[in-house]
Amino acid sequence: MLGMFCVRVCSGLVGFRTATCVRTLHSLSGITVAQIDEEVAKLLELKARLGGDDGKHQFVLKTAKGTRDYNPKQMAIREKVFNTIISCFKRHGAETIDTPVFELKETLTGKYGEDSKLIYDLKDQGGELLSLRYDLTVPFARYLAMNKITNIKRYHIAKVYRRDNPAMTRGRYREFYQCDFDIAGQYDAMIPDAECLKIVHEILSELDLGDFRIKVNDRRILDGMFAVCGVPDDKFRTICSTVDKLDKMPWEDVKKEMVNEKGLSEEAADQIGEYVSMQGGMDLAERLLQDHKMSQSKQACAGLSDIKLLFSFLQLFQVTDKVVFDLSLARGLDYYTGIIYEAVLTQAGVAAVSNEAQNGANAEESVSVGSVAGGGRYDGLVGMFDPKGRKVPCVGVSIGIERIFSIMEQKAEASAEKVRTTEVQVMVASAQKNLLEERLRLVTELWNAGIKAEVMYKKNPKLLSQLQHCEESGIPLVAILGEQELKDGVVKLRVVATREEIDIARTDLTSEIRRRTSEA
Repeated sequence: MLGMFCVRVCSGLVGFRTATCVRTLHSLSGITVAQIDEEVAKLLELKARLGGDDGKHQFVLKTAKGTRDYNPKQMAIREKVFNTIISCFKRHGAETIDTPVFELKETLTGKYGEDSKLIYDLKDQGGELLSLRYDLTVPFARYLAMNKITNIKRYHIAKVYRRDNPAMTRGRYREFYQCDFDIAGQYDAMIPDAECLKIVHEILSELDLGDFRIKVNDRRILDGMFAVCGVPDDKFRTICSTVDKLDKMPWEDVKKEMVNEKGLSEEAADQIGEYVSMQGGMDLAERLLQDHKMSQSKQACAGLSDIKLLFSFLQLFQVTDKVVFDLSLARGLDYYTGIIYEAVLTQAGVAAVSNEAQNGANAEESVSVGSVAGGGRYDGLVGMFDPKGRKVPCVGVSIGIERIFSIMEQKAEASAEKVRTTEVQVMVASAQKNLLEERLRLVTELWNAGIKAEVMYKKNPKLLSQLQHCEESGIPLVAILGEQELKDGVVKLRVVATREEIDIARTDLTSEIRRRTSEA
């Protein structure tokens, strides 16, 4: 609606200015800045197709659909988030690997169920048929099989690509980072799985995104449920993909898709509906083990027993307050074989962030962030690549980093706190003219000592300009040189925040800078 309105309003103007047009709409309707940017991009593209004022085609300078640039402030936020996640992974003993951004097409084929249509295939260059990686899990399984690795605890942070319909304001892109943690190896049941959930709990708590819930289920429970509800074997995966839409669609629409599009009987769909509405903890698993239908499925009983065991470990890890056993959780990827989980921000948690960041924005837009982490057990995936079919049990989690970035950026915009984009500890400045060489000598001393320092690229900069640069950039200290300081062998160290100044012996300068910046 908004896009069509913009086009109708703007296309009637000769030589219209798209940004002005859309920002006028912003003042009228209170839409978000991200939505404005999307509308501007659409209008610029339309203008290019229609041609400029002289009727000639014009090249539009923009990023590809579903991608974006990041400015220094946004990158500073991203780096902080990455550091939090990596430190958590390392705290749990993980090592890191890297794999190519593209894989053989056959490596990725048949691993993602209905999502396979979202894989980017590369143009045939007369050699191998290649595709951009869809996630980091399948390349990890290929890596294990190829290198005959049977035990590893690894993390991997890299970009993946999906030919999806992007929703930029909700943190859904065609090119985006994934942060994966996986444990491969033969271990006792549910101990690695519980640690993965503990990691999700630690990361989301440390990032302070608001209240969250971690939903857990098991593919064996789902398959057992489908069997006892009368779903034919050959429809398990496709019905599972439909159940996976319950977080986006009401049950009535999900049921309609099962019956009208997937050919499931209405009776079977109603029975599934009764089960997928159930939520709880260890008590629900115990209740379902006594359920007259579910108890008929060995698969479901094995899954329910593991859920009980999982919750006993989660109690020891002190995270049961955030974990819920939810039978509606399906996760549509074909390679999951056991426990599955997904972390979502609760409505209240997202609303708290939304209220801070909205400033007249659409509340519904802010609330629909979606899941922020997900994963599960995939014991058969490595065996699909091994020539002898040798299986390596694996369990892992992927942090939805782009959605987390979207929330963190909202919080930063709402907060009055300034985001520093550099880590400079001190600015080397001069109070008088003709001291360029002395400034360069001092900044070299500081660099050689490992101090993060900066100097203005002018022969005779004004002291006021140098001090203003420090305030704007958040540089905490200024080392000021003057004729008298050079004679006395000292440097005047100024604290930008308090404007306190103190003479420090040049030989003591680096230690004083370290002391003051470490305290900050």
